[in-house]
Amino acid sequence: MLSSAVSFFPQPSPLSTGKSPARPVAAALSPAEDAFLEDLEQRAFQFFREHSDSGTGLTLDRAHTNGTTVPPTDGGYNVASTAATGFGLSGYCIAADRGWITPAEARDHVRAALDFFANRAVNVNGWFYHWMDAATGARRWSSEISSIDTALLLGGVLTARQCFADDAQIAALATQIYNRVDFAWMLNGHPFLLSHGWIPESGWIPYRWDTYSEHLLLYVLAIGSPTHPISPRAWYAWQRTWYQYGNYKYLAAVSPLFIHQYSHAWIDFRGRREHRPPYVDYFKNSVAATYAQRQFFIDVLSLEFPQYSATLWGLTASDSANGYVGWGAPPRHPSTDGSVVPCAPGGSLMFAPEIALPALEEMKTRFGASVYGRYGFADAFNPHTGWVDGDVIGIDLGITLLSAENLRSGKNWFWFMRNDEIGQALRRISLI
Repeated sequence: MLSSAVSFFPQPSPLSTGKSPARPVAAALSPAEDAFLEDLEQRAFQFFREHSDSGTGLTLDRAHTNGTTVPPTDGGYNVASTAATGFGLSGYCIAADRGWITPAEARDHVRAALDFFANRAVNVNGWFYHWMDAATGARRWSSEISSIDTALLLGGVLTARQCFADDAQIAALATQIYNRVDFAWMLNGHPFLLSHGWIPESGWIPYRWDTYSEHLLLYVLAIGSPTHPISPRAWYAWQRTWYQYGNYKYLAAVSPLFIHQYSHAWIDFRGRREHRPPYVDYFKNSVAATYAQRQFFIDVLSLEFPQYSATLWGLTASDSANGYVGWGAPPRHPSTDGSVVPCAPGGSLMFAPEIALPALEEMKTRFGASVYGRYGFADAFNPHTGWVDGDVIGIDLGITLLSAENLRSGKNWFWFMRNDEIGQALRRISLI
């Protein structure tokens, strides 16, 4: 069993010189731990394999835990998630590398998805809708042209470009998709701060990425763009607010743990910190946020919900018995009801495996097939009431899959960080 964060990765592989990492680096895991994560990852990938359209590559937002799709609620259309599709593209790279599928199947899927986004998907200045019809790509749920969802898609697009770097068509399509994105347009007149997005019927969403959140990937992509970059000063324009719980001090904005995880699925922040004020080490920041959440469960929430413990914890935005909730901890979210969200520790495997892995193992050992099935863990469950979600959600499976793989091999980090634009961006903002 991993006993400390020191044993996580023997050495980081930063791009401090702007060069691609020489090799991915794996953590030291026991055979039992590795087998557990192999099964968890393979099940999570099965969701992307079974629920991604063969023509567009678009991945459904969610499905039932037994594998059936969610009954249509939007005029009979199957609704896909642009962000989930980005996680899925990386998932296909992992699956081919690990031998769960053939390289030919992975390449065919990636080519289809990239061809769709490059040549057929509706876009505005290179940006895509949050929700689309899985088969046609038509806009669904009156969704916005989304900056963050496009960024998460680009994470997968650029990962695939390097994973299949010997495939000229994949490389060309991925480059076309990235280079077309007009990051300056998404500033909507502001010199530095990117907008959340744009809606055809009403115009710009009245919010910007102006405080610490899941947007690190978005800003790195924007600053590194070879065609439509924004100023490196944008990185330092958004607000940093420090929180402290117990011995853990970290940047945060809201309590869901995913804000500390999504960008790290692709950007290897290990061994880096800002070389300008405020000198943040974002990897250590996410480690601290993960530890703070677990400690809050031990110190506070376990007094109210006795099933919570040092090995049964985790809240991040997810389903609940009363609908979708953007909960987390600390502080205590008003809707906290004793539920557990597996992708909270799952998405932090790459930061703090010594506390995240035992939590996932405890969930599977104690609750078994009631919470762990075809795609791994149900999106959420409540050990205090017996409620178990009947669905899985693509982005939650995706962050678990990529985080586990970064822990086990560092491969998703390795592929993404081989993109020259990412090294350029990190040098421009002195995050080296």
